[in-house]
Amino acid sequence: MHVSESASALEVPTEESIPAPRRKGRPRDATADERILAAAAELILKRGYDNMTVDEVAAVAKAGKATVYRRWAGKEDLAFAALEQLYTTEFPIPDTGTVVGDLRASFVQGLEFAASDAGRAYLRMSISESLRDERIGALYTAAHQAQEAAARKIFERGIERGELRPDFDLDLAVSTFGGLLVLKAIIAHPPPGPEVADALVDLLMNGMKA
Repeated sequence: MHVSESASALEVPTEESIPAPRRKGRPRDATADERILAAAAELILKRGYDNMTVDEVAAVAKAGKATVYRRWAGKEDLAFAALEQLYTTEFPIPDTGTVVGDLRASFVQGLEFAASDAGRAYLRMSISESLRDERIGALYTAAHQAQEAAARKIFERGIERGELRPDFDLDLAVSTFGGLLVLKAIIAHPPPGPEVADALVDLLMNGMKA
């Protein structure tokens, strides 16, 4: 009996004719995102957005360029994600038991940071990138407002303890120190060192007639 080609196609496949299952690809590197974002933030701080490249980020992060683009569509999205993570870092607010002690500890901390290479780069980058990109400007504004809200606790505790008068101007007080650091960054002058912390405390407390 003649067997047609269509009938022969219904033959049961042998073990040898069954294709081997496809091997899975390399498992996704769970640490790649963290390394890439850290590398991007580092390069933006050092060189600014314009001089940061995806190739360089990939090299610093020890990740393939394709790996970067699988996670972020381009340089703009990568930079935004890196700065979004960077701006979530907050300084701890000291609680020494007195307004003067809290302010001194806070000022020393801020002055030491502003005098460091990383601190100067952070301030300069924040100012320039905030003006360049509205999204980054919103990130910096939100981070700054969160830090100021935390700093208000120093003065609120002082009012509760009776160290400050009830109508003490909290908004003016918390913006004074940050304004000094931003001004120094804009005019490219080095900020004062930690040794002036006591003088700044006296200026704030006496100047506002606490």
